[in-house]
Amino acid sequence: MISRQSSRAGGPQSPPADQPFLSISVTDPVKLGNGVQSYISYRVSTKTNMQEYRGSEKIVIRRYSDFVWLHDRLVEKHKGLFIPPLPEKSAVEKFRFSAEFIEVRRRALDVFLNRIASHPQLRSSEDLKNFLQADEEVWAMEKARLLEGSIFKKKPTDLMQMFKEVQTKVTDVVLGKDKPLEESDPQYEKMKHYVDDLEDHLSEAQKQSFRLVKRQRELGQGLADFGKAVKALGDCEGGSLGKAFSELGGQSDLLSVKLQLQAQDLLMNFEEPIKEYVRIIQSIKAVMVDRAQAYRLQKDLSEACKLKELNLEKMRLVRPDKVGESEVDVREMKVQSEEARARFQQIVRLMDQEMERFQEEKTKDLGAILQDFARTQAQLAADTADAWRSLLPELDKCTQEDMQTLNSSP
Repeated sequence: MISRQSSRAGGPQSPPADQPFLSISVTDPVKLGNGVQSYISYRVSTKTNMQEYRGSEKIVIRRYSDFVWLHDRLVEKHKGLFIPPLPEKSAVEKFRFSAEFIEVRRRALDVFLNRIASHPQLRSSEDLKNFLQADEEVWAMEKARLLEGSIFKKKPTDLMQMFKEVQTKVTDVVLGKDKPLEESDPQYEKMKHYVDDLEDHLSEAQKQSFRLVKRQRELGQGLADFGKAVKALGDCEGGSLGKAFSELGGQSDLLSVKLQLQAQDLLMNFEEPIKEYVRIIQSIKAVMVDRAQAYRLQKDLSEACKLKELNLEKMRLVRPDKVGESEVDVREMKVQSEEARARFQQIVRLMDQEMERFQEEKTKDLGAILQDFARTQAQLAADTADAWRSLLPELDKCTQEDMQTLNSSP
């Protein structure tokens, strides 16, 4: 589980020195550049006692695009693993550099790195080590070097061929000529239904928590406006009644501040963690897509291998002179088929392990989120009750004075 205190206390606490640990914190967001070239940089601080890392402490400066690069590299190189998700970009330009958006993203990036750091396989990734340790100039050169083999460096003819293949595949599916094979394992079907249901429920919980945050903020603003109005009424009234109105306005102001703070806490420590789990489900679904593609590929290659073997038998009868070439084709196809089968089995094995790990983390994380939610709501209710209760003596005094005034009047 990722400690939710890490975002509040500037990074998770390090375990005892005799145990391997990798602790990361993302802090100090700074806006750099001007206009459309503006971006936010972050200080990424690492503490570790793992031997494969250079030194026990390191601080580097990274921007959001660097986090995206790390995420995409891990997705590309670790098929079958649930790669922690990144926070999404702001869809609205005017919110991109707001203080709240920057803080929400900083926390999410902190969680992203620490989830990777806590993963038994990803924590030893060379890409993670480079991200955490390479100085800015070295990091820029490393990214440029790795981009050499990307799609953007392919020849135009290669790209055109890729697009033609994709277009043909899509056309065949639409026309019903190519119906993709689907895995029919009962346990896997059960897993897929569970993930779909969980996504629906998490999305609804996140939607309602967003509404709750909005409602808390509106209530806080309403109390502030109410406090201002009753204070003005108290100034107009004067006397003990005026003082009572003034006290009411003062308590309303205090509660308004508490509600606004509580709404912010609800956003950071309930809505955003739930939203992160919605993104985690998307990461799981991405692995499901990889699994489906691997399954289809190994089936296609297996069928192709059988066809080549049949052709080889025919060749032995009608074209003995071509048998050598056909045997080479069959051997190569068998190798490809076996490699595809091994890749599929590896994804299945890793995904089973990842689901077990996901369930354990989810139980701990959501349990902690709900406990914190209940505590903050209970504290707010107690503060609200205390605030209104503190007014009762003043109101009683005001009532008694009014009664005395009425009794003494002719």
